Amino acid sequence: MPSELHIGMDDEKTVLSPYALRLRTGRARRHRSGSVTEVVPMTPSGVTREARVAFAARLSLPLIFASALFFAAGVPWWLPFAASVATVTTVWRRQARAAQIARFERPVAEGGRVLVSPKERAAFARAVAVSRRIRRTWPGLPGMIDPEPADRSLTRALDDLAALLVRRQELRRLQAGLEGVSEQDVPADSPAVLALAAQRDRALDLWRETGEQADRILRSLDRAALAGESFLREREIGEAARRAGLVLAGLAGVPGTPAAESGPELADRTAAVITAYRELAEQCPEGRH
Repeated sequence: MPSELHIGMDDEKTVLSPYALRLRTGRARRHRSGSVTEVVPMTPSGVTREARVAFAARLSLPLIFASALFFAAGVPWWLPFAASVATVTTVWRRQARAAQIARFERPVAEGGRVLVSPKERAAFARAVAVSRRIRRTWPGLPGMIDPEPADRSLTRALDDLAALLVRRQELRRLQAGLEGVSEQDVPADSPAVLALAAQRDRALDLWRETGEQADRILRSLDRAALAGESFLREREIGEAARRAGLVLAGLAGVPGTPAAESGPELADRTAAVITAYRELAEQCPEGRH
């Protein structure tokens, strides 16, 4: 399991790597949360080549004037000239890159994964969104969730899910290729036809197996998110009811009483949260690849 996971999603693919992702074109922002870093493509600036040329021309005028002043002061002419050229070139390159659509390079390091199939990409994007919901509940669950092992379990779940989805997109292509093989004019009991049918069955079995494994991870993520969110909402509602009871008691001039006995319910929610995280850790145990 990688100690860190870098995730990037552009308009062509989803890439994951234990190492920092590199952009082929465009720009992106990095958002780190625990051991997961999401690299989010930035919207192209839309600045055209003509606009960049005009900006470079406007920028060159004060640089030429400054170079002349430095030359008059005795500075060798090539030094301010070189600095001016470097400035214009740097600004030009940054503007050109900002105008491009952000696309990631395919990771070549061990542990890198690439998803290109729309269905697999959508499933992983949903898992990443659920993982954000899970992380948002952690500050409100002190004493219940240890952030470090929870972070490792969540990162491991995303990495394992990506590995399964990569297998599924390969199986999808394989199944399409197998289904495209024509058996016309070939006897049904031909060894080739029988071998083809066996491979189709094997591919179908692997498809079902990986689907079940991926669904288990997705369900575990959903349960962890819902358990934490439900606990926090119920605690917030209980606190609102307690404050309202105190206000009403003060207005009525009698000792306040709780609006509802929330202790047992909160205890149940606490157990549900702990169980959900335990199940998430069991789905992706340490040392599994």
